[in-house]
Amino acid sequence: MVLVLVLVLAGCAGRAEPKTQYVRVEVPVQVPCRAPEVAVPPWAAAGLRKEDSLEVKVRALLAERRQRIGYEKQLEAAIDACR
Repeated sequence: MVLVLVLVLAGCAGRAEPKTQYVRVEVPVQVPCRAPEVAVPPWAAAGLRKEDSLEVKVRALLAERRQRIGYEKQLEAAIDACR
């Protein structure tokens, strides 16, 4: 019994102290987007009436198309600012 105890203590005496090692780990962190809010423009075709002439309707729709293209570019710029 004493022999077993001496062997166990001898085994523990030979162990070295574990070394502390620091490891840098890259972790993505979410950051809130601070892009300016894009205001929805008053659409050109929103005020069209049923009795308006075809020319007025076409002009309003063409103007609204240009408005939508500009609005989409502003939205894309706001999204790109968050990336």
